[in-house]
Amino acid sequence: MLTALSIRDVVLIEALDLEFGPGLGVLTGETGAGKSILLDSLGLALGARADSALVRHGAAQAAVTATFDPSPAAEQLLDANGFAVEPGEPLIIRRIVKADGGSRAFVNDQPASAGLLRELGALLVEIHGQHDERGLLAPAGHRALLDAYGRIDSAPAAAAWAAWRAAEDALAAAHAEIDNAARDREWLEHAVAELDALAPEPGEEQALADKRRTMQRAAKIADDLSAIGAHLEGSEGALSHLRQAARVLERVAPDHATLAEALAAIDRALIEAGTAEERLHDARLALAYDPRTLEDDEARLFELRGLARKHRVQPDDLAALADELRARLLRLNAGEEGIVTLEARVAEAARAYDAAAEALGAARAAAAARLDKAVAGELAPLKLDAARFRTAIAPAAREAWGPAGKDRVEFEIATNPGAPFAPLIRIASGGELSRFILALKVALAAEGSARTMVFDEIDRGVGGAVASAIGERLARLAGQAQLLVVTHSPQVAARGAAHLLIAKSHDGIVTRTGVTTLGETERREEIARMLSGATITDEARAQAERLLEVA
Repeated sequence: MLTALSIRDVVLIEALDLEFGPGLGVLTGETGAGKSILLDSLGLALGARADSALVRHGAAQAAVTATFDPSPAAEQLLDANGFAVEPGEPLIIRRIVKADGGSRAFVNDQPASAGLLRELGALLVEIHGQHDERGLLAPAGHRALLDAYGRIDSAPAAAAWAAWRAAEDALAAAHAEIDNAARDREWLEHAVAELDALAPEPGEEQALADKRRTMQRAAKIADDLSAIGAHLEGSEGALSHLRQAARVLERVAPDHATLAEALAAIDRALIEAGTAEERLHDARLALAYDPRTLEDDEARLFELRGLARKHRVQPDDLAALADELRARLLRLNAGEEGIVTLEARVAEAARAYDAAAEALGAARAAAAARLDKAVAGELAPLKLDAARFRTAIAPAAREAWGPAGKDRVEFEIATNPGAPFAPLIRIASGGELSRFILALKVALAAEGSARTMVFDEIDRGVGGAVASAIGERLARLAGQAQLLVVTHSPQVAARGAAHLLIAKSHDGIVTRTGVTTLGETERREEIARMLSGATITDEARAQAERLLEVA
């Protein structure tokens, strides 16, 4: 429920602080007094577009603060968005618009987005404006109105629709892939066969390159080892000469101590030379290679690199490419089986959507029956006894199916007995149309989800008994929710539990809009003014008194 509204520097309003209570609150005043400014201010607090034109001339900014007793739905929304509201704490929404067009919003002093304010506004306040007829006359919006009236949850149908669409998209993608792959079948088969024949492995190219470099280096070392062997081995090698020298020294060594030392040194040299000879032999074995192996490895290396260039990948990626192309070929070869599976999924998703849409249609049919009955109950007091109203529900064209189901909903009326039902927009009489719209609005509002409802001149163009009936119905509706009604009808004004007078004043320099809460005496005078015009007569005061007594 809206409990307070504080307005600063909005158009003609310099400073205004209003308090609201439960039941029916009426706002009256002369045309142009500024009633729309109040509604614009409330709309601003509820996330309406920030317009710098709302800032009072000469002011730096406009500010509106709306205070509510929060509903459980609003508390849940705030909690989901990280706003903490303590139990029993009021919900304070503040919106600031600067003269340059910039705006800021706060919820309980925490910065908030305009989008969050709009979501909150939909839960807190339901506004029925002067120009709602355009929406009510358009069949495109009737389904949403019926769903809101019946509090119908279309989420299961929306989820089923999304699943159906996803399954069909997957099937279409599979068909497209198979069609593309079929055109490339010959190339795929050739590429897979070529890659399978080569059987590349990750890291193989680097290993072959390293092995090739090693064998090429070994070929060069082999020549050097042959030269070293010629120096060490054979009849003319160093070892042969050392052995000959040792045999000679053995004969003469006893003759002198130094010769014995020389013989010992030669013996050591022979031992080291023998070790060197063994290591050279080991090296020859280790570096030995088969030239044909080198040729084979070089051939495979060049083949790997050539195939990598052909497919525009790195040699190490050839194995992964082979797996990818092989998988594509397998999908192509097994495509029909996959298509059958996907088609089964599409059929299952379609059945789930059909079931959800059917349940949605059944809920709409039940809500339509309740709405038709509610509107019918409003027609007689509005002097439309012979008129009939119905909510027509028909299957929509297939291309119109969607997350909200398969139903086409349209409000229809018949104004005379025996006349066929026709869309609202075809009503010729403007008076009949306004009363039908009123009946529909009242019926829809009775099931509204918001705890506060605002009616902006819902009674315009009617008077007398019809206006009295409107006042009676608004008063009855106010027993279920807080109502704020902008009205020019004295019959409606007399039904209010609280009466606010909106008036414009001028001090010779600045024009201002003010709001006054009327007491009983002031209220009677205002209703008398509404009855008589500029000059309030005693007859008007008496009539006002009778209206207040009836109310």
